[in-house]
Amino acid sequence: MKIHAQALLFDNDGTLVSSLDSVHRCWTRWAEEYGITADEFARVELHGRPAVEIAADLLPAHVVPEAVARVEQLEVEDVPNDGVHLLPGTRALLDALPADRWAVVTSATRRLAEARLAAVGILPKMLVAADDITRGKPDPEPYLLAARALGVDPARCVVFEDAPAGLTAGRAAGMTTVALATTHQAHELDADLVVDDLSALSALVTDGGVEISVRR
Repeated sequence: MKIHAQALLFDNDGTLVSSLDSVHRCWTRWAEEYGITADEFARVELHGRPAVEIAADLLPAHVVPEAVARVEQLEVEDVPNDGVHLLPGTRALLDALPADRWAVVTSATRRLAEARLAAVGILPKMLVAADDITRGKPDPEPYLLAARALGVDPARCVVFEDAPAGLTAGRAAGMTTVALATTHQAHELDADLVVDDLSALSALVTDGGVEISVRR
Protein backbone atom coordinates (compact mmCIF):
# COMPACT_ATOMS: atom_id res chain seq x y z
CA MET A 1 0.00 0.00 0.00
CA LYS A 2 1.21 3.49 -0.86
CA ILE A 3 -0.11 6.79 0.49
CA HIS A 4 0.65 10.05 -1.29
CA ALA A 5 0.69 13.31 0.67
CA GLN A 6 2.10 16.81 0.76
CA ALA A 7 2.46 16.94 4.54
CA LEU A 8 2.78 14.44 7.39
CA LEU A 9 1.29 15.33 10.78
CA PHE A 10 2.46 13.35 13.79
CA ASP A 11 1.00 13.03 17.25
CA ASN A 12 3.87 12.90 19.76
CA ASP A 13 3.26 10.72 22.83
CA GLY A 14 2.66 7.14 21.74
CA THR A 15 3.50 7.97 18.12
CA LEU A 16 7.00 9.45 18.01
CA VAL A 17 7.98 8.86 21.62
CA SER A 18 6.88 6.70 24.52
CA SER A 19 6.10 8.51 27.76
CA LEU A 20 3.69 6.00 29.30
CA ASP A 21 5.75 5.33 32.42
CA SER A 22 6.16 9.05 33.06
CA VAL A 23 2.49 9.76 32.45
CA HIS A 24 1.49 7.03 34.89
CA ARG A 25 3.89 8.26 37.58
CA CYS A 26 2.93 11.91 37.26
CA TRP A 27 -0.81 11.60 36.87
CA THR A 28 -1.05 9.08 39.73
CA ARG A 29 0.79 11.49 42.02
CA TRP A 30 -1.37 14.37 40.74
CA ALA A 31 -4.59 12.49 41.43
CA GLU A 32 -3.44 11.69 44.95
CA GLU A 33 -2.57 15.33 45.60
CA TYR A 34 -6.04 16.45 44.50
CA GLY A 35 -7.91 13.74 46.40
CA ILE A 36 -9.19 11.95 43.30
CA THR A 37 -10.09 8.32 43.99
CA ALA A 38 -8.81 5.48 41.85
CA ASP A 39 -12.35 4.76 40.65
CA GLU A 40 -12.92 8.38 39.62
CA PHE A 41 -9.59 8.46 37.82
CA ALA A 42 -10.23 5.17 36.02
CA ARG A 43 -13.45 6.49 34.49
CA VAL A 44 -11.71 9.31 32.63
CA GLU A 45 -10.02 8.86 29.25
CA LEU A 46 -6.47 10.20 29.57
CA HIS A 47 -4.68 9.34 26.39
CA GLY A 48 -4.68 11.81 23.52
CA ARG A 49 -6.57 14.56 25.37
CA PRO A 50 -5.38 17.94 26.68
CA ALA A 51 -4.71 18.06 30.43
CA VAL A 52 -7.17 20.93 30.86
CA GLU A 53 -10.03 18.75 29.60
CA ILE A 54 -9.02 15.84 31.83
CA ALA A 55 -8.81 18.11 34.87
CA ALA A 56 -12.18 19.64 34.02
CA ASP A 57 -13.74 16.16 34.09
CA LEU A 58 -12.42 15.54 37.58
CA LEU A 59 -12.28 18.83 39.46
CA PRO A 60 -14.36 21.96 40.14
CA ALA A 61 -13.83 24.68 37.52
CA HIS A 62 -12.08 27.09 39.89
CA VAL A 63 -9.39 24.48 40.67
CA VAL A 64 -8.63 23.50 37.06
CA PRO A 65 -6.03 26.17 36.12
CA GLU A 66 -3.90 25.44 39.19
CA ALA A 67 -4.29 21.68 38.71
CA VAL A 68 -3.24 21.85 35.06
CA ALA A 69 -0.15 23.87 35.95
CA ARG A 70 0.71 21.31 38.62
CA VAL A 71 0.53 18.26 36.36
CA GLU A 72 2.56 20.09 33.70
CA GLN A 73 5.23 20.81 36.31
CA LEU A 74 5.30 17.18 37.42
CA GLU A 75 5.63 15.88 33.84
CA VAL A 76 8.31 18.37 32.78
CA GLU A 77 10.35 17.59 35.89
CA ASP A 78 10.00 13.86 35.18
CA VAL A 79 11.48 14.05 31.66
CA PRO A 80 15.10 13.63 32.83
CA ASN A 81 14.08 10.59 34.92
CA ASP A 82 13.96 8.32 31.89
CA GLY A 83 10.58 9.92 31.23
CA VAL A 84 10.64 9.56 27.45
CA HIS A 85 12.28 7.52 24.71
CA LEU A 86 12.00 7.22 20.94
CA LEU A 87 9.63 4.64 19.54
CA PRO A 88 10.85 2.30 16.77
CA GLY A 89 11.14 3.91 13.36
CA THR A 90 10.78 7.50 14.53
CA ARG A 91 14.29 8.68 13.78
CA ALA A 92 14.57 7.03 10.37
CA LEU A 93 11.23 8.34 9.14
CA LEU A 94 11.70 11.92 10.34
CA ASP A 95 15.25 12.05 8.98
CA ALA A 96 13.87 11.17 5.54
CA LEU A 97 11.55 14.20 5.51
CA PRO A 98 12.25 17.86 4.69
CA ALA A 99 11.53 20.09 7.69
CA ASP A 100 8.69 21.90 5.92
CA ARG A 101 6.83 18.66 5.07
CA TRP A 102 5.94 17.58 8.59
CA ALA A 103 4.67 18.84 11.94
CA VAL A 104 4.05 17.57 15.45
CA VAL A 105 0.45 17.96 16.66
CA THR A 106 0.16 17.15 20.35
CA SER A 107 -2.38 17.40 23.15
CA ALA A 108 0.45 18.27 25.55
CA THR A 109 1.32 21.85 26.42
CA ARG A 110 4.10 23.47 24.41
CA ARG A 111 6.43 23.49 27.41
CA LEU A 112 5.96 19.76 28.01
CA ALA A 113 6.06 18.79 24.34
CA GLU A 114 9.28 20.73 23.75
CA ALA A 115 10.88 19.16 26.83
CA ARG A 116 10.04 15.64 25.69
CA LEU A 117 11.07 16.23 22.09
CA ALA A 118 14.33 17.91 23.08
CA ALA A 119 15.17 14.98 25.35
CA VAL A 120 15.24 12.67 22.32
CA GLY A 121 16.75 15.17 19.88
CA ILE A 122 13.66 16.02 17.82
CA LEU A 123 13.34 19.68 16.85
CA PRO A 124 10.28 20.15 14.63
CA LYS A 125 10.00 23.29 12.55
CA MET A 126 6.25 23.25 13.22
CA LEU A 127 4.65 22.27 16.53
CA VAL A 128 0.96 22.61 17.38
CA ALA A 129 0.36 22.18 21.11
CA ALA A 130 -2.53 22.50 23.55
CA ASP A 131 -1.68 26.17 24.09
CA ASP A 132 -2.43 26.92 20.43
CA ILE A 133 -6.00 25.67 20.22
CA THR A 134 -9.39 26.16 21.84
CA ARG A 135 -10.72 22.63 21.25
CA GLY A 136 -8.50 19.59 21.60
CA LYS A 137 -8.66 16.18 19.96
CA PRO A 138 -11.05 14.55 19.02
CA ASP A 139 -11.98 17.95 17.56
CA PRO A 140 -10.21 18.51 14.21
CA GLU A 141 -8.97 21.99 15.17
CA PRO A 142 -5.35 20.98 16.01
CA TYR A 143 -4.83 19.18 12.71
CA LEU A 144 -6.54 21.86 10.65
CA LEU A 145 -4.31 24.47 12.29
CA ALA A 146 -1.19 22.47 11.40
CA ALA A 147 -2.29 22.08 7.77
CA ARG A 148 -2.97 25.80 7.52
CA ALA A 149 0.42 26.65 9.06
CA LEU A 150 2.17 24.40 6.52
CA GLY A 151 0.07 25.81 3.66
CA VAL A 152 -1.26 22.39 2.69
CA ASP A 153 -4.80 21.31 1.80
CA PRO A 154 -6.08 19.07 4.65
CA ALA A 155 -7.03 16.45 2.06
CA ARG A 156 -3.32 16.16 1.16
CA CYS A 157 -2.22 15.55 4.75
CA VAL A 158 -1.61 12.23 6.52
CA VAL A 159 -2.15 11.96 10.27
CA PHE A 160 -0.13 9.48 12.34
CA GLU A 161 -1.79 8.63 15.66
CA ASP A 162 -1.91 5.99 18.38
CA ALA A 163 -5.08 7.16 20.14
CA PRO A 164 -8.72 6.90 19.06
CA ALA A 165 -9.29 10.58 19.94
CA GLY A 166 -6.50 11.65 17.60
CA LEU A 167 -7.69 9.42 14.79
CA THR A 168 -11.18 10.87 15.14
CA ALA A 169 -9.66 14.35 14.90
CA GLY A 170 -7.73 13.43 11.76
CA ARG A 171 -10.77 11.95 10.05
CA ALA A 172 -12.89 14.96 10.98
CA ALA A 173 -10.23 17.18 9.40
CA GLY A 174 -10.63 15.27 6.13
CA MET A 175 -7.15 13.75 6.32
CA THR A 176 -5.82 10.26 5.65
CA THR A 177 -5.17 8.45 8.93
CA VAL A 178 -2.46 5.97 9.89
CA ALA A 179 -2.85 4.25 13.26
CA LEU A 180 0.05 2.88 15.30
CA ALA A 181 -0.72 -0.01 17.65
CA THR A 182 1.72 1.24 20.30
CA THR A 183 -0.74 2.03 23.11
CA HIS A 184 -3.98 0.41 21.87
CA GLN A 185 -4.80 -2.91 20.26
CA ALA A 186 -5.08 -2.81 16.47
CA HIS A 187 -8.77 -3.75 16.58
CA GLU A 188 -9.46 -0.66 18.70
CA LEU A 189 -8.08 1.68 16.03
CA ASP A 190 -10.21 2.98 13.15
CA ALA A 191 -7.91 4.27 10.41
CA ASP A 192 -7.10 4.04 6.72
CA LEU A 193 -4.01 2.03 7.65
CA VAL A 194 -3.00 0.30 10.89
CA VAL A 195 0.62 -0.72 11.58
CA ASP A 196 2.61 -1.73 14.65
CA ASP A 197 4.76 1.42 14.72
CA LEU A 198 6.65 3.78 12.41
CA SER A 199 9.30 1.17 11.65
CA ALA A 200 6.71 -0.48 9.40
CA LEU A 201 6.79 2.55 7.09
CA SER A 202 9.20 4.20 4.67
CA ALA A 203 9.05 7.63 3.04
CA LEU A 204 10.10 8.69 -0.45
CA VAL A 205 10.23 12.44 -1.07
CA THR A 206 9.34 13.54 -4.61
CA ASP A 207 8.64 16.83 -6.36
CA GLY A 208 4.94 16.18 -5.81
CA GLY A 209 5.15 15.44 -2.10
CA VAL A 210 5.85 12.37 0.00
CA GLU A 211 5.05 8.75 -0.78
CA ILE A 212 4.53 6.56 2.28
CA SER A 213 4.93 2.83 1.81
CA VAL A 214 4.52 -0.18 4.07
CA ARG A 215 7.77 -2.09 4.36
CA ARG A 216 7.65 -5.73 3.28
